[in-house]
Amino acid sequence: MATWTHVYPAAVPIPVDLFVSKKHPGLNGDLGFADSLGNIVFKVNFDKFSKSSSKRVLLDASGNPLIIVFRDGKGSWQGFKGGDSREDLIFRVNRTMKKLTRTELEVFLVGEISRESTPDFKMKGFAFQRSCTIYRSDSIVAQTSLMYKLHQIYAGRSKFRLTIFPGSVDHSLIASLIVIFLYGQ
Repeated sequence: MATWTHVYPAAVPIPVDLFVSKKHPGLNGDLGFADSLGNIVFKVNFDKFSKSSSKRVLLDASGNPLIIVFRDGKGSWQGFKGGDSREDLIFRVNRTMKKLTRTELEVFLVGEISRESTPDFKMKGFAFQRSCTIYRSDSIVAQTSLMYKLHQIYAGRSKFRLTIFPGSVDHSLIASLIVIFLYGQ
């Protein structure tokens, strides 16, 4: 008898919303990405007892490592595929602007044919307000927004929405870029 396993995300031509929070059940304060049904899709693990906050691990719903990001001493980040090593480099992220109200990052994918000086993605936003837009060229790939409710003047920052627009971008890559945006201060 054949068994069916759900592979997330399904290839659909509509935007996908993930809800990002540290308050998802069962995550013990770790950052999690849940779908509209509340199912955990990705979670972020980091060593809370370590003095260094330079390593974050993006895990799938089963706890398997997908992407590990390391901050180097210069303020830039590197993302590696799964495992616990620095062998399979996927991307590099460099900060181009950091002001009180604005942060801009450039993302360079490794292994794709592109000029070294041209970023594959750009991220712009304000981490305090959980506001971030990820661009590929002139098109928006993903965007975050706070969770406003009707008749609500102030929106809490503990839970926000990540909208990933249709295209050929891996959702785990976008989730790891959001982690860098939030923790890369």
